[in-house]
Amino acid sequence: EARAEPRPQGRAPGPSAMSMSSFSNGSGSKKLPQAIIIGVKKGGTRALLEFLRVHPDIRAVGAEPHFFDRNYENGLEWYSWRFVSVGKFPGSGRDAWFLPSDPVLGERRCSAAPASTQEGSADSQAALTRCSSLMELRVLGAAFINQIRTRAHSLGVRVSRSRRKSKNQWIPPVLMLELMPKTLEGQITMEKTPSYFVTREAPARISAMSRDTKLIVVVRDPVTRAISDYTQTLSKKPDIPSFESLTFKNRTTGLIDTSWSAVQIGIYAKHLDNWLQYFPMRQILFVSGERLISDPAGELGRVQDFLGLKRIITDKHFYFNQTKGFPCLKKAEGSSKPHCLGKTKGRTHPNIDPEVVQRLRDFYRPFNMKFYQMTGHDFGWD
Repeated sequence: EARAEPRPQGRAPGPSAMSMSSFSNGSGSKKLPQAIIIGVKKGGTRALLEFLRVHPDIRAVGAEPHFFDRNYENGLEWYSWRFVSVGKFPGSGRDAWFLPSDPVLGERRCSAAPASTQEGSADSQAALTRCSSLMELRVLGAAFINQIRTRAHSLGVRVSRSRRKSKNQWIPPVLMLELMPKTLEGQITMEKTPSYFVTREAPARISAMSRDTKLIVVVRDPVTRAISDYTQTLSKKPDIPSFESLTFKNRTTGLIDTSWSAVQIGIYAKHLDNWLQYFPMRQILFVSGERLISDPAGELGRVQDFLGLKRIITDKHFYFNQTKGFPCLKKAEGSSKPHCLGKTKGRTHPNIDPEVVQRLRDFYRPFNMKFYQMTGHDFGWD
């Protein structure tokens, strides 16, 4: 039965997707993402993104923009200029990105600015791209920095004040922004925000930006995913109730609390049904979180095929780290060490009552069966 094409919910903010989808800036162009990793939390999305960065035809945004769930009202201009962080230590070498198409700003490295530079007197046609020390910020002057602050405020981005770290170290008021990365012809821009998959408004909003967007969902056994989710929260909030008490509305009756996000996220069939109202299944790829660990090259091969890219990422790029229990990227040319995911990956999970685990498996089983039918793939969680 054919589905009626739904109307996108709400107003698409800011400039039209057509006008913002590609804007030139020197060699190559900045593009809104053609592919998005939309989920799921604790499924393996960070690993997938880091592995994909090896491919020369993939340009990926680092941190999660959360545009289609938390920041949509800021508009596509905000999405093109993604906030990273504020401040850095003098001489640390971290890049500070400023608003590159803003006529207020000038194109030069801070280190190239002469000491006689007047505050705010910059080339009006391009962008200041990098500052790497406190002295360079002093050369620019307070008025120039205030112009940056004002422009950032108009985009809804907060900028912290300087604060003293020690007697001789300051964290200057640097607005750290990173655009959607510059891409050449044939390259793909990507971002990942796992919460999109469970955000009711996200499908309509992404469709309003571009109906051709390719979507990638990393899924894993919903029971182990829920435990991993809880483990992450526990590491930040050690006083939270036990996993067992949060799982049930009533432990005696065995009624599962589906309002708890750790449980809710794993009802994949329910969330997928929402996405299928806006995107055909051929535009959605489901990656197995388990296979991403046991056979990363195999899963990356599927992803590269889905994105229409040459299979460049292969077995030769990976080795298995026995200590962490995860695959890592081998040492890249010019690098002094291999690249493994952060120390939070491979955390030891708390011991969960086996009866609770079985109750959860029984709860998820019908949803898993429906998900297998919808995707045409048995993930083997039961």
